Amino acid sequence: MQFDGNFYSMPPGLPGVQVKVLHRLGKDDLRIATAGRAVIAQHRRAPRGAGQTVRDDGHVIALERAVLASFSDRAPCKNKVRKPPSEAALAEAERLRGQTVAGTPAERVVIDLSHYAAVADRLRSVPPPTKEENPE
Repeated sequence: MQFDGNFYSMPPGLPGVQVKVLHRLGKDDLRIATAGRAVIAQHRRAPRGAGQTVRDDGHVIALERAVLASFSDRAPCKNKVRKPPSEAALAEAERLRGQTVAGTPAERVVIDLSHYAAVADRLRSVPPPTKEENPE
């Protein structure tokens, strides 16, 4: 939740809940309450506009627990097997794209070395340093 140029943590599981920030003048803390006045968080107040994030350790632990509880070690889907596409599937994909199918993956790789050759030609044509540039 953002207030006065700073961010303050709230307990997880309250999406869309309207809250009120309660702060008494001269006090160093603020309270966050629901519309029904139930206080759900209390924090030390950061300086106005400091851009600080103030977290309650209990909120961090509760969020970690909620996230970890949502994970499962079960397989995501019994019908789907995650494996790389077969050679037949790759050939069909290339056919659908209108490309010719080469035999092996090594035959499908094309490396254009013309740029490197042009740079090598330029380096070969650079004159050697003169004695003034390279005194030995």
